[in-house]
Amino acid sequence: MDDLASLVQIKGLRDGLLVSLTDAPWEEQRAALLEQIDGQQAFFQGARLALDVGAQILKVNEMVELRDRLSERSVALWAVVSESPTTEQTAQLLGLATRISKPRPEEERRFEVQDLGEGTALFVNKTLRSGARVEFAGHVVVLGDVNPGAEIIAEGNVVIWGRLRGAVHAGSKGDKSAVVCALDLLPIRLQVAEEAVNLSDRKESGQPEMAFIQNERVIIEAWKPG
Repeated sequence: MDDLASLVQIKGLRDGLLVSLTDAPWEEQRAALLEQIDGQQAFFQGARLALDVGAQILKVNEMVELRDRLSERSVALWAVVSESPTTEQTAQLLGLATRISKPRPEEERRFEVQDLGEGTALFVNKTLRSGARVEFAGHVVVLGDVNPGAEIIAEGNVVIWGRLRGAVHAGSKGDKSAVVCALDLLPIRLQVAEEAVNLSDRKESGQPEMAFIQNERVIIEAWKPG
C-alpha cells in the first residue's frame, strides 16, 4: 500500500476535520484512513469528520460500512463531498451533508501529515493536555504546549513550539541522532533513543533548549530556532 501521507490528507475545519482522499482504490483509501485514526486515537476521539472523495463513486453499503467503522472509533461522519452525482446522492440519502466551507489557512487546526523530504512529520496545532498520547513513525511538531500527563513518542525528532511539561521519547526506534527541542524544556520524563534523563529537579532556564545524545548521554543546551 502507498504511504499513508500520500493517500490521506487531513486538515482542520471550524466544525471538525476534513479528510481528502486520492484516486487510489476505495479499499486502500478506507484502510489508510482507519489505520491513521487507529494510530492517532487521542486526536480523532469524538471528532466530526467530513470526507472529500473527489470523483470516487461510492455505493450505499460502502458508505454505511465506513460510517460504522468510524463510529466504532468514536468518530462521526457528518459530510461527504464528491464530484460524483451518484456519491453525492448516496450521501444525501444517508442524511449526510454534501457541502462544507473549506478552511482558510488561519482556521486550520488539529493536525496534518506532510512529507518533509527527509521524513514524514506530524503537525499538532494545539496544546496536548493530560491524558493525550501521540505516537508517530516520524517527526512530531507541536504548535502549543505539552502539559503534564501528556506523552509524545516519535521515531524522529520532537519539536515543541511551547512549553514541554509532559513525557517525550524521540528516536524511539533507536535513532541516536534524534533531538528534542522546546521553547521551555521541563519535561516530566525525557528520552532520546535508549538514553533517558530525569529532569524533575530542573529549574526553568528562560530560553529555548534542545536535548540530544552526546557521548552516550543526554545533553541539554540552548536552542536557537532558525
